[in-house]
Amino acid sequence: MLDIFSAAGIDKPDISILDDIFLDAFSRMPQKNLAVEMLRKLLKDEVRTRARTNLIQSKQFSEMIEETIRRYQNRTIEAAEIILELVRIAKEFREAMDRGDELGLTNDEIAFYDALEVNDSAVLKLGDDKLKQIAHDLVEGVRNSVTIDWTRKENVKAKIRTMVKRILRKHGYPPDKQEAATRTVPQQAELLCGDWAEASCEQKVTPV
Repeated sequence: MLDIFSAAGIDKPDISILDDIFLDAFSRMPQKNLAVEMLRKLLKDEVRTRARTNLIQSKQFSEMIEETIRRYQNRTIEAAEIILELVRIAKEFREAMDRGDELGLTNDEIAFYDALEVNDSAVLKLGDDKLKQIAHDLVEGVRNSVTIDWTRKENVKAKIRTMVKRILRKHGYPPDKQEAATRTVPQQAELLCGDWAEASCEQKVTPV
């Protein structure tokens, strides 16, 4: 792995270096197939890491990568072209990871923000300020509902679903989109609640 990156004049396989210089180095590599495999691995590893905290982003970019690789395997796209495609996806992924800072949201809030189908035209009509407020309220509401074994308690899950519906209605979230969001938001909550529950438990422990 490191030998391939060394051949491209790159010291370290880090997604943060996926810029124009990186692309130019890979486009000049004679081992195009190996370059494709390294880019695919880098992206999949980064997306897999993101999957621990952001359900929608990880799913979206996993599908983009798989579709691009499928086209390559089916011979509908050449190695040089897939390198361009994978680097484009990497740049979009990097931008997606930075969206929280741009919107003034925490990592937890951007995860719930993404779970609100924010690319849907009906949802977009609410405006960013309203969607950010919904994300903030969801994080606060779910965090307050967390218990250490919440994923094994159906009554806690039901409470979270009810809370999600109440918050969505309160902020005028499109009624025809509420059912889908009520399924997606709890799934996102499951990714984060293990850490939240552990942190909550630690805070309750009185030092000896």
